[in-house]
Amino acid sequence: MFSELPLRTPQELVIMREAGRVVALVLERMRELVAPGVTTGELDAAAEEIIRSRDGTPAFKGYEVPGKPPFPGTICASVNDEVVHGIPGDRALREGDIVSIDVGAKRNGYFGDAAVTLPVGRVSAEAAKLMQVCSQALQLAIEQVKPGNHLCETGKAVQHHVEKNQFSVVRDFTGHGIGTQMHQAPQVPNYETKGTPDVKMQPGLVLAIEPMINAGGYKVETDDNFWTVRTTDGRLSAHFEHTVAVTPGGNEIFTLR
Repeated sequence: MFSELPLRTPQELVIMREAGRVVALVLERMRELVAPGVTTGELDAAAEEIIRSRDGTPAFKGYEVPGKPPFPGTICASVNDEVVHGIPGDRALREGDIVSIDVGAKRNGYFGDAAVTLPVGRVSAEAAKLMQVCSQALQLAIEQVKPGNHLCETGKAVQHHVEKNQFSVVRDFTGHGIGTQMHQAPQVPNYETKGTPDVKMQPGLVLAIEPMINAGGYKVETDDNFWTVRTTDGRLSAHFEHTVAVTPGGNEIFTLR
């Protein structure tokens, strides 16, 4: 029930804004660094330096899920057909790639989480459109975040926009609530849900909304490293995310500068 979901106090939201700003600074730096020849490991090191220099802790590094080894990176760096949870390392980005960078930071006990997909040099028309549509879908979802609205409206907005543009929405992963834990209730599907329990949004609810969309079909598979998820058909994927709070007057995005 919604009454069981965590609603943050104004004092808690102040701290969450700080965590979100750290994440925003990392993504701003990633936009500057992404270029042909740069390795995903170099991006990871830069991200960790920014987080720690602002009294934060990388939220993903060492993250544990039963049955998987701890995640080794500060960022998830997912290239081309990799949807999410790409492990940073010695892979050098190439002209025409797209790279999805997802980052979380913990500061003073609270989390921020955001993602962006960036072009590496000049990219194909399909890649450019995929990134644009995913970014637009996130913004349309955020417009649905306001008191009294139902959470299902965010996923409906994403799916309708994505499919209108002949792309598909990943079903295996959703957005999530966020606060004193990186992942907590409620789940935030990126597709329309019918006949399932829904919640009415109230001020103090904080959500990580993160559409993941594919150029081809929506099915995905996981690599042998237990983390990296890629499209089953080998087509491109894009991922955008913001941490968003429901406010009395609408919403506030915490992961913007």
